[in-house]
Amino acid sequence: MTDPAKDIYDPEFVADLFDRCSSSYRSWSAVSSFGFVAIWRHQCVARLPRRVGSHPVVVDLMAGTGEVWPYVLRRIPEVATITALDISHRMHLEAVERLHRSYSDKITHIEANALQSDLPANHADLLVSTFGLKTFNTDQQSELARQIARILKPGGSFSLIEASDPKGWMLRPFYRFYLDRMLPLIERYFLRGANDFSMIGTYTQNFGDCTYFADALRANGLSVEMKKHFFGCATSVAGTKPKHHT
Repeated sequence: MTDPAKDIYDPEFVADLFDRCSSSYRSWSAVSSFGFVAIWRHQCVARLPRRVGSHPVVVDLMAGTGEVWPYVLRRIPEVATITALDISHRMHLEAVERLHRSYSDKITHIEANALQSDLPANHADLLVSTFGLKTFNTDQQSELARQIARILKPGGSFSLIEASDPKGWMLRPFYRFYLDRMLPLIERYFLRGANDFSMIGTYTQNFGDCTYFADALRANGLSVEMKKHFFGCATSVAGTKPKHHT
């Protein structure tokens, strides 16, 4: 059970949360989103450029169990390596267990907080992240934007997507009812009283959408375009680091 007294943005809390979710993360996220997470991952990767030179280096922040890797490798098969960074130890274990032999040698795992990683500056040609942003408050989002600007090579590209709160959509009340009321009940029934995935409702409502994060990226000198997906139930940001970034 989630302790209401805990800071839900504390890195230790987030790591513990995803450690508990790790074994059922892939199946539960797919079922509870009615398959939209797969669609949104595909749309996120589609915002990356297809041609990025020979043997590009990719960084996947908040990599989870690696759902986005097949999309990246299908779009850009000449990728040299994907550095998968995640704070959850068990998410890394789940990812390793499910790696396909044809690309397992391309994946490097780093267990670390994305806000404090040791990745070198100007390291990545491409950076991607799917469904990790909501676990950061605004101060943390500002730091994450700084890290992305640091990690990307000049001329490098990024794309991140996150489940969002579709304010202004006529069906938003039903969406919120599902996330805030129905999902906790379903989870408790099918996952033996757990309410970890139900944190999605809290996180998405607090997160809103990618607007703040897009501004934070721009403040760090990156060009950014924000996009809504399915009436704003998800939002994404994509763009580049200028070749003469200072």
